[in-house]
Amino acid sequence: MSKDFRARLKAGETLLGTMVTLPTSAAAEIMSNVGFDWLFIDGEHGPLESAELMVMLQAVSGRSACLYRVPEAAEVPIKKALDLGADGIIAPQVNTPEQAADVVRWSRYAPLGARGVGLARAHGYGLKFPEYMASANEQTTVVVQAEHALAAENIEKTVQVEGIDAVLLGPYDLSASLGQTGKLDHPAVTQAIDHITKTCQAAGIPLGYFGVSADAVRPYMDRGYTLIVAGVDALMLGSAASRLLANLRG
Repeated sequence: MSKDFRARLKAGETLLGTMVTLPTSAAAEIMSNVGFDWLFIDGEHGPLESAELMVMLQAVSGRSACLYRVPEAAEVPIKKALDLGADGIIAPQVNTPEQAADVVRWSRYAPLGARGVGLARAHGYGLKFPEYMASANEQTTVVVQAEHALAAENIEKTVQVEGIDAVLLGPYDLSASLGQTGKLDHPAVTQAIDHITKTCQAAGIPLGYFGVSADAVRPYMDRGYTLIVAGVDALMLGSAASRLLANLRG
């Protein structure tokens, strides 16, 4: 399933995912067994390091595509995540076309980029090196986040960067950068979101959105967003446990 994820994304298919933040392979394995198209593994806010990411990817074993949000839009975390076998990366706080171009360059091998060449899990620890090198550029998904006022200002140029597969909207950080933290209905925030949405759609760039529930993401699905992230593993665990305890107490 994971090997055709980028093709499905570029074809406009709606892809349903959830966020994984707990540093345990069981959480990722459970979510992939549920049947999500993809998992958003959070290395920016979640307590995840390379060792945890590797065992999570091993546990999922291709049943769902795994996109790893790197701690920052930088070369080393990007190539390390891809070398471990992530199906793609999500780069946070990409505010300029220059940053977007760097993210693409670090994610693709020459001649499409300048990704460093190493031997790791993605390459079958060296045993499948030729096969991986032949397919990596075509199958690796590169997502950049638009989550700042600067990203909204520069979005027309950013979407022109060759090699970007999707733009993931970050509404809460966007609202904070506009001085309206959490006020997603404020005119300044809705205008910025509308601008990002219309620009990406005009350029044919798939759009992504995260929400804590199905109800939170549905309005964006109705607007044509196709890379969907609903729910967080830790929040779902706590919510289900709270409901169970409340029922037991009657």
